[in-house]
Amino acid sequence: MIIDFHHHFTPPALIKEDPGDKLVLHYDANDAPSYTVHRLLFDMERHVQMMDKSGIDLALLSSAAGMSADLQRSKICNTAAKQAEENFPGRFLGFAHANPLGGKDHMKELVRCADDLGFPGVTICSEQDGLYLDAPEFEPFWKECEKRNLFVFVHPALALNESKQFNAFDLARSVGREFSLIMATIRLINAGVFDRHPGLIVQMSHLSGGIASMIARIRSYQDKVFWGTKGNKKHGALPAKDFDYYINHNMIFDSGGFCGAIEAVQTALVEISADRIVFGTDYPQEIRTDKVTKKFIKDLKKLGKDGEKILSGTAKKLMKGRI
Repeated sequence: MIIDFHHHFTPPALIKEDPGDKLVLHYDANDAPSYTVHRLLFDMERHVQMMDKSGIDLALLSSAAGMSADLQRSKICNTAAKQAEENFPGRFLGFAHANPLGGKDHMKELVRCADDLGFPGVTICSEQDGLYLDAPEFEPFWKECEKRNLFVFVHPALALNESKQFNAFDLARSVGREFSLIMATIRLINAGVFDRHPGLIVQMSHLSGGIASMIARIRSYQDKVFWGTKGNKKHGALPAKDFDYYINHNMIFDSGGFCGAIEAVQTALVEISADRIVFGTDYPQEIRTDKVTKKFIKDLKKLGKDGEKILSGTAKKLMKGRI
């Protein structure tokens, strides 16, 4: 069973105008390209057609429009995801959309998604509102997710806290978001979030921004004595266990975000076990045709046992009996 863990949609209610056959690019407050709107985002029949042609059995739905958003938008996304489940039985599952910093009302929505709607996970952004995922303000959210057995899908923030260095050449989308994912991973581990919540599972999108190419350097900087930061409250903090323990126990990485390039997965496998990687397409944003998804799946199958784990086997760690 092939499951796509990084699959987007947008409810029509959150799209101001039908874009028709056009692609509409939205810019953020800093005039950086942020999000593209097009018909594929809400044409769920086209999604199923792509899945059928590509050999994808099930897709988990997340919407950028509802990530770390206001309560009304979150509820619209959650209702639409559940409707897609009902309209296409066995083909979709919804991610919960609930702002981790939204307070009691958003925590109630999170509980509703887990208990009433049966969603297996919740989607959030890698940073928001000037804060990062290790901030104390996120603690109630992490606690509730662990309690409800919800895994957390961390998607790159569409609006970065610090964006000045990415203000040209579409850098915020191409690399800025990836830096955000790498930093989110390091912050979650070194700040002790997993030590406080050992049952918490986090799915980092985009292979955590391609973190595999950086892990050797990250490991080196865990040696606080060597680098002179031991004893410094901010820079010398370490988790209870080695960095890689959390990579191999609390984190899962999806293959979305690289436009179906098998080279990104091959690079990740140098440092990250296939047991910690799940299949993701980032359809219909970075991939928009079944031709690309079919080739991506074919390339993954060429990896043999590792490819099979990525396409199917590792999914069981996240779904925990739901498939």
